[in-house]
Amino acid sequence: MNEDWLALGIGFLIFAASLLGLLGTDIVGWVVTTSVWNDPAKALGTASKLYAGLGGAGALLATYAALLVILTAAATALKVNPKRFAVTFTVFFAIAYASWVVGSYAYVAVVTPADQQKFGIDWSLRLTNEGGFIIALLAGLVIANLFPRFADWLKEAIRPELYIKIAIVILGGFIAVTAAGRLNLASSLLLRGVAAIVEAYLIYWAVVYFVARKWFGFNREWAVPLASGISICGVAAAIATGGAIRARPVVPVLVSSLVVIFAVVEVLVLPFLAQTFLSHDPLVAAAWIGLAVKTDGAAVAGGGITEALILAKSAAEGVRYEPGWIVGTTATIKVFIDVFIGIWAFILGYIWTNHINAEKTADKTKAIEIWQRFPKFILGFIVTFALGLILALAGGPELKAKLPAVIGEANTFRVIFFLLTFFSIGLLSNFKKLWADGIAKLAAVYVLTLFGFVIWVGLLISWLFFHGVTPPLAS
Repeated sequence: MNEDWLALGIGFLIFAASLLGLLGTDIVGWVVTTSVWNDPAKALGTASKLYAGLGGAGALLATYAALLVILTAAATALKVNPKRFAVTFTVFFAIAYASWVVGSYAYVAVVTPADQQKFGIDWSLRLTNEGGFIIALLAGLVIANLFPRFADWLKEAIRPELYIKIAIVILGGFIAVTAAGRLNLASSLLLRGVAAIVEAYLIYWAVVYFVARKWFGFNREWAVPLASGISICGVAAAIATGGAIRARPVVPVLVSSLVVIFAVVEVLVLPFLAQTFLSHDPLVAAAWIGLAVKTDGAAVAGGGITEALILAKSAAEGVRYEPGWIVGTTATIKVFIDVFIGIWAFILGYIWTNHINAEKTADKTKAIEIWQRFPKFILGFIVTFALGLILALAGGPELKAKLPAVIGEANTFRVIFFLLTFFSIGLLSNFKKLWADGIAKLAAVYVLTLFGFVIWVGLLISWLFFHGVTPPLAS
C-alpha cells in the first residue's frame, strides 16, 4: 500500500458519498464551510442547509472527526503509529483550519468596493478567502524555521503528497461539471495542454541535464534526478527517475527537499506576478503555473491562488469569469505531466540498465515498469472527471439541477485537502537544515535553470498555446 493507492481510494470514497445526494440522500452536507466574515460567529457553516442545525462549530468538529478516522486508517496502512498520527493530526488540523478562517477575514478576503461597503470596511488585501492558503503556508514556514522541534513533532501528520493527490482525485469531477457547458473550450484547452507539455519536456530536461553535467560537474547519478525534478514534476519525478537509474537513496531525497523549498518560493511569488502581468490572459497564467511550479501540491494550489487573485482583479475591473477554469487548466497541465513520469522513468531505466550500466547489473528494465511507476491517483482523476461529465451531459433535468450542489460538497473537501497541503509544504521548509545538508551546489543549478530558463520558456510556451483564450464569463 502506498500514498497513490490510498489517495485513489479516499478520493473515490468522498466523491461517491457526495454523489448519493443525487438520489436524495445527502450524507456529506455537514462538511464545514467558511464564509468571508467580520463577525467571528458568522465565519463557519455547513455545506448543506439540511445540516444547518449543527452550527459552524458542530460542522467543524464533524469534519475534523471524519478526516481523523479516514486519515488515521490511511496512516496505519502506511505503517505509521495510529495513536501518534491521531494526536499530531489534531494539532495540525487546528492550526491549518485556523489559517483558513483568518484568510476569510473581511480585511483579507473582500474583493469589490461594494463588498467593502457591505462589511463596513474601507480597505482590503483583496485575496478572496483563498488567501487562507497563503496564510497556512506562511504559518508552516514560521513553525519550520522558528520552532523546528514543534515541526518535527508534527511530522507524522505532514503528508503533502497524500493530501494533494486526494484533492486532485476529487477535482476531476469539479472540472468536468465546470467544463460540461463549454465542451469546445474544454477540448481546446486539453489539446493545447498536451502540446505544451510535450514541448516543455523536450526542451527542459535536456537543458537542465546539460547545465548540471557540463557547467557544474555533476555525475549522471546526480544530474538525472536533478534534471527530472527541475524540469518535469518535482518530488515524484526525482524519486521515480532516481530509482530507474539505481541512484543512491540520498540523491533523490536531497533533490526532493530542494524542489519543495523552491516550490514554496514560486507559490509565494508567481501567482502575484500572474495577477499583475497576466490578468487579461488568465489561461496563459494558469498554464504557466502548471509548467513552472514543480510539485503537485504547490502547482495546483498555486493555480488556486492565481485564480483567486485574477478573479478578484477582474471583478474589480467589471469582468467576472466563471470560477474553476484557471485552477482547472493548471491541474490538467499537471496531471498530464504526471502521466509521463512513468514513461520517462521507464525510458531512462532502459537506457541505464541495458546500456550505460549494462556491465554492472543483470537487471533489465521491463515494460511492466511503466505501470509500476505510473501515478495511480491519476486514474482517480480520470474516473471522477468521466463520471462528472457523463452526469452533466446525459442526466435528466432534475439530476442536472442537483449536480452543482452535490459536486460543490465534494469540492469543499477538495479545498480542505488543498489547505492541508499548503500547511504541510510550509512545515517541510526548514531552510537552515537544508543548507546544513550540503544543498548549496544543487541549489545553484536550481536557481540558474529554474529562474534563468524554465520559468521563462514555460511562460513563452503558455503564451503560444493559450494567448487569447479566456474563461467563459459568469452568467
